[in-house]
Formats: sequence, structure tokens, C-alpha cells
Amino acid sequence: MTARIEIGIDAQDPAKLARFWAAALGYGIGRLDAEGTYLDLVPPSSQLPVVYLQRVPEGKVAKNRVHLDLFFPDPASEVERLEALGAGRVGEPMTDVSGGWWQVMRDPEGNELCVCRDDASRQP
Repeated sequence: MTARIEIGIDAQDPAKLARFWAAALGYGIGRLDAEGTYLDLVPPSSQLPVVYLQRVPEGKVAKNRVHLDLFFPDPASEVERLEALGAGRVGEPMTDVSGGWWQVMRDPEGNELCVCRDDASRQP
């Protein structure tokens, strides 16, 4: 049995943060629910997970225990694109012994994500 995956991201302002994440992921923006708590991002394919934003009263305090890794063939240009959308870099880009490259970033509300080099030879 395969699980359906949905990824929730806490936000103080789901509608505002949705613009960043929709552009970062290439998803569409759904509607905020009647209570103003949940806003789904619409994946371009039913094979991709739903990402939703959940309104929370508190701001981000500590490092995320779960974050998204976004893979791109040209990650440096994606880092710049995401910065233009309101993200910020955390430190310098990192590499590993197998040739991996990634840049830790924060979305406009401080949630961590990584922009990684998409190297098809490293895929499982």
C-alpha cells in the first residue's frame, strides 16, 4: 500500500506565504478555507504531493524538524530567483564527498528549505 503524502507548512499569513511557495514549487494557489486556517497549493500533477499552509498564531522560533529539498539543474539561479521572491540564504552553499551541492534557505516566514543540484546520476 502506498501512502498519499501531504506536506503542511506553518504560517502566520498563509495567503502571503502561498505566493512564495507556489512560485518556488511551480504549484497553483487554492482557496483559503472558511475559517482562514488552511490553504492548499495545487500541484501541477496528481503524482505530486499536496502542500498546504496552516495558519498558526506563533512565529517560527527554532529550526524545522522537517524541511523540503528542492532539486534543480541550475540551483544557483534558483537561489537568486527565490531570494527575489523573499527567501534568504543561510550560510554558504554546502557540498558533500559524492558531489552533492545545496544551499540552505529560509522562506519569508523563516521556514528552512534547501535548494539542491539535481544530478540524475545520484537518483536512487
